[in-house]
Amino acid sequence: MPIRPYVGNTFVAFIDISGFKLMMKDNEAALRVLTQFYQAGYDALEINNSVQGFFVSDCGILFSDSNSFQGQIDSLLLAIKSINRRMLEHNVMLTTSIAYGHFNYTTKLEFEGIAKNPIYGQAYLSAYLDGATGIPKIEPGQCRIVLKDFSETQRNELNLNPFLLPKGRNHLQYFWNVNEVEEISQFEKKYADAYTRKYQGMLNALKNEL
Repeated sequence: MPIRPYVGNTFVAFIDISGFKLMMKDNEAALRVLTQFYQAGYDALEINNSVQGFFVSDCGILFSDSNSFQGQIDSLLLAIKSINRRMLEHNVMLTTSIAYGHFNYTTKLEFEGIAKNPIYGQAYLSAYLDGATGIPKIEPGQCRIVLKDFSETQRNELNLNPFLLPKGRNHLQYFWNVNEVEEISQFEKKYADAYTRKYQGMLNALKNEL
């Protein structure tokens, strides 16, 4: 089904496969991951009529065309949860940056065999830049919302979702991987411990070479 044109304010998500450059060293493995990624996206969008999107290489761009602010974020988070959980079954982690603002998607056919699909707007740019150069750097498995460009009323609406919690001054983190709010603190501890073990492992490797 073709993507419907959209012009207006909405949430835009930029999804990226973590570690894909390393995966590309094995062409078959990289192709398998891409196929799984595209299928996960297709299945998530097929059952969610309020979210549209497309996938290029190891990235996906999703946006909601729901009529309400709350409907936009709820439907988008639902799709993101589905895609992340599906890829986790294949032992693949994603990063997801979400921004809100003006977004424009139109389709223009130039001539047979060549099509132009202009994509622009502050929401798309903010989501892309946060994933690429945001501070702090987004980590594998994380999904976060860039907090700029929200009114106080809109921030209050976001705070109604118990799975969205502050992550520093500039982001809200979406905990898509837990089923109960009470599990979030335990997950964060395990995630932090994993990074500590990674650092200790690198330190041990360096010391063993002395």
